[in-house]
Amino acid sequence: MLATQTLDELQALRLEGMAQAPTEQRQQNDLAAFSFEDRLALLVERQWLWRENRSLAIRLKIRSSKSAPAWRIWITAARAA
Repeated sequence: MLATQTLDELQALRLEGMAQAPTEQRQQNDLAAFSFEDRLALLVERQWLWRENRSLAIRLKIRSSKSAPAWRIWITAARAA
């Protein structure tokens, strides 16, 4: 019950990456040997990566929705290089 409550609280705090990480960590047997600080660092890193990936996906979506098709942007960049 405590684990479920903690996950709910992480989601309420909008820490989706941290909320997903414990489930992933439970599937990895070798993490049991890590110290508390190491596992906490992994949780924080997971959250940071989740936000970075989300930000990148949003930027790509915005970029692709502009008037120029993606293939034209790629060709223009290839010619400039």
